[in-house]
Amino acid sequence: MWLFIAKFIIGLLLVIKGADFLTDGASSIARKFNVSTLLIGLTIVSFGTSLPELVVSSVSALKGSSDMAMGNVIGSNLFNTLAIVGVTALFCPIICKKDLLIRDLPVNVLVTCTLFIMVYYCCGIGTLTRMEGITLLIIFAIYLGFTIYTSLKSAKRTEERTTEALMPMWKAILLIVLGLAALVFGGNWFVDGAAGIAAGLGVSESVIALTIVSAGTSFPELATSVVAARKGDTDMAMGNVVGSNIFNIMFILGVASVINPITAKNIEILDFKILLFSILLLAAFSIMGKRHRIGRWQGGILTLSMIAYYVYLVLSA
Repeated sequence: MWLFIAKFIIGLLLVIKGADFLTDGASSIARKFNVSTLLIGLTIVSFGTSLPELVVSSVSALKGSSDMAMGNVIGSNLFNTLAIVGVTALFCPIICKKDLLIRDLPVNVLVTCTLFIMVYYCCGIGTLTRMEGITLLIIFAIYLGFTIYTSLKSAKRTEERTTEALMPMWKAILLIVLGLAALVFGGNWFVDGAAGIAAGLGVSESVIALTIVSAGTSFPELATSVVAARKGDTDMAMGNVVGSNIFNIMFILGVASVINPITAKNIEILDFKILLFSILLLAAFSIMGKRHRIGRWQGGILTLSMIAYYVYLVLSA
């Protein structure tokens, strides 16, 4: 058991640090070639913070651990929506921007409903096939292209070039290589450790994935959002959460199911319903709040909801 715990912790640290290295290196190269900071934020940063989920779900799919692959994404989105937004709002009230309200939040609700329909009403209950995975990837490509196009169009007149010092090219490439290596090795150790802990405790992989694994792989989003809130940049914190939710469902589950069709036997329909409820609750708070503001009391409700869900999982296990 101690060996599995050690592999789990070391794997988690490698995955998070690997994502950090890869993001820093890629961002530096993008800036060196005068790619706009807006485009970097929309692609590299959002991709980087979700790399732990991508690695864990993809490795789980390769190893045939479908509950781990699906539970990681469902649990991460729940953690993003309830815990990260909740804790961030406790630090500093969040103001939701217009683009987020009319484009990204509705897309978040839509893709969550789409996943629910695919898993429980198409091609077998609890199954996500390769064709469904390809469909999710196509939808994601369309969404990403539209988002980049509209963002570049709106920022065309105000686009600025960075004046900050950039790291040398050799260092950026080295960070990318080290980051990829850490992600590959860390992802394998993380999944093996989590599966071993679940077996040793007599707890299903789905419960481990919905709690420890999903919370662990969501640490990059949590750190990014809290730091952004403390600096007063709460719209970036909210955008990071919503963008990560969309990325997790469409890209990560899309890739994982194309690698190996996912049959999540122990992910209950109730988990999906709670996920959908949490997204709708977040949307309601965003729309109904004064000046589309998520205050501390709403943040408290979201945080307590996450705690209640974890208590339910532990008691049911």
